[in-house]
This record gives sequence, structure tokens and C-alpha cells, in this order.
Amino acid sequence: MNLLYADYAATTPLDTRVLEAMMPYLTNVFYNAASSHSGGMQAQAAVMSSRMDVARHIGGQFDEIVFTSGATESINTAIQGCATAHVRAGGQRRVVVSVKSEHVAVRDAVARCAEDGFEIRWLPVDADGRVVMQEAERLIDDNVLLVSVMLVNNETGVLQDVASLSALAHGHGALFMTDATQAYGKVRIDVHAMGIDLMAFSGHKIYGPKGIGALFVRRSLGPLLRPLMIGGGQEGGVRSGTHNVSGIVGLATAGKLAHENMEAEAEKISAMRQRFEASLLQLPNVSVNCQNAPRVSTISSVTFGELPAEVLLGGIPEVACSKGSACSSTKPMPSSVLISMGRTPEQANATVRFSFGRHTTEAEIDRLIHLVTHAVAKTAPTLQY
Repeated sequence: MNLLYADYAATTPLDTRVLEAMMPYLTNVFYNAASSHSGGMQAQAAVMSSRMDVARHIGGQFDEIVFTSGATESINTAIQGCATAHVRAGGQRRVVVSVKSEHVAVRDAVARCAEDGFEIRWLPVDADGRVVMQEAERLIDDNVLLVSVMLVNNETGVLQDVASLSALAHGHGALFMTDATQAYGKVRIDVHAMGIDLMAFSGHKIYGPKGIGALFVRRSLGPLLRPLMIGGGQEGGVRSGTHNVSGIVGLATAGKLAHENMEAEAEKISAMRQRFEASLLQLPNVSVNCQNAPRVSTISSVTFGELPAEVLLGGIPEVACSKGSACSSTKPMPSSVLISMGRTPEQANATVRFSFGRHTTEAEIDRLIHLVTHAVAKTAPTLQY
């Protein structure tokens, strides 16, 4: 089967240029970056150079980058590390604030803070998935330790106004964190200008390898995080473990390529997505979620009336796309992201996420439009649609 890939938000293919940069550290320069001999120093130099590159991409400093196994570990290190360290230090703030439309990694990490006695407050979003600022102003107060709001939503592509939210958090003495997994390499980020204290992101969303990610930790916050991984003291004591040197080089190289071509890629992908959405909107009962909100160029969330997504996906087996995010697409519950935006369970279950990327072609968009249109026309008459 000639698979048509439209699931770039789940993962991206490894760019050949990234693989080329990684190869020396998978073969000849295999040394442990913590070793003191000349081989170890070669590996250590690669890690340091990559750390400086990644820091530059987001407007940070080299010692504010902590390498991890991926965004999920970064998210948990930030949220749970911040909460447990605060409790152990005798701090009095006992509220964590986040959003119901966050990725499940954030929601679950925030929910676990309740086990340490934290009150959890969930910010509502409007019909376009944007945080309701009036409610944020009401719910964020001087009792809040941490506010966590993602920069780009993984299901809808919606961009949040993190600068305004971080300013609100800081006005009450709280820390501000963002999950930038779908944003890094796709939109310009300046952590200091945007008031970000903690930021998680990953390599495999930007044509880098799986199993590598990073956590930005504002320099002054390092001592305020209790590490999840202990044992060797690597990464400034925030994340112990032998460095994944080839993965770190891969993340930095992928980030460099993405930032060099960001605007041109976004323009190209956005134009293809616009044509795709315009064609699907000609079908009966089809709607595009968050169409009027600021969105990253790569993601399109489409609701097919009340036609179950499983039925539609069964009609297009040659297309790789998702019902919701890859981390939750196998779960029977309707998307919490869409429910939080006011969609009904039936609408949420009738929604498919298509996502595009660097290698998407105009011919693939044509084929995708044809396949989806044909599947809807074939299936819809058999349903109450």
C-alpha cells in the first residue's frame, strides 16, 4: 500500500541531514560524554555545542538547557519537580493552574500534584480553544505556585497568548511553564521576552530522532526543581543519566534546520492546508475547528458532522492520520480538547486530525482530498449524518 502520511503532529521522519550529523556519534565517536579521556571530551564537546545551539533557538542561555528523553519527561520534571521541591522547602503556595485542553502528559502531571496537597485549578477555553483571560485573571492569585499553558495545541494547532498569561502569573509571584512540543521549530520562541520560566520540547516532532528532548529551566530556577532522575548528577543535577550524544546532536541539528527554513516552510504548508480545508468545507456538515484562531501551519482538525471518525478512517486505510492526538487516539473517551471547547461527545468522536509537514506535496493534498471526499460520500448515506 502506498501510504499517504498526514500525521506529522504525531511524529516526523528523520531528516537525512540530521542522520548524517548523528552518524559519527553512533559509530566512531561512541564515547561517554562524562569520561575524562580524549574520546569522552570529543563527545562532551558535541553535547556542549548542541546545548548552545538549542539555547540560541529559543533565546536562552546554554546552561538553561537540560537534555531529557523527550517532552513527557521534561513536562514531568518541570511540574512534579517544581511542586515537590516547593513542598519540601516549606513553601506556602499550594495551587497549580493549567488548562483542560492540555496534552495528557501535562494534565496527568498536574493532577498528580494533588497527591502532594495541591489544589488544581483548570482554566477554561473558548470555542476556538483560546484561554479565557477573564477567568485566568480570576483563578490565578497569590496562592498559585505554577501556571502551565501549552504554546501550540497538539490537536487543533491553536496558539495561546503565553506572553499575557506569563505576565499574569508573574504578577502574582507564580512561575510560568509551557509545553512547546508542537511549537519548537515551527514558530519563533524567545523564552525571556515571552516570560517563560520552564519549557518542554522534543526532537521527533521536527525531523529529529525519537528518545531525545529538552527542558528549558530559567537559570534562577535550577535549585527549585527536585529531579526525577538521580544517580550521576548530569545536566546540572536536574537529570542524571548517561548522555544520549547522538540524540542530542540530532535534536540540535533538526532545530537548526527548522529555524533556518521556518518562514518558508510555514508559508508552503499553510497554503496546502488552506486548500485542503477549503475543499473539505464543500462537503455537507463538515467544519474546521479553530479556523479563525491563530494556528500553527501544520495542523488541521476537521469535524465530519456526527460521522464517527473510526468509520471514516476505516474508509481511508491508505491515509495515516489521527483521531485526536497519538497519545490518546486509542482511548475510547472523546477528546478532552474538543470537549473543553464546547463540542459535544458526538462531534468530538467525529473529528480527525490531519497534519502536514516538510515532505507533504501538492499531489498528496490532491490525493488526500479525493480519498476523504470519496469516503465521506460512500459512508454518509448509511448514517444519520
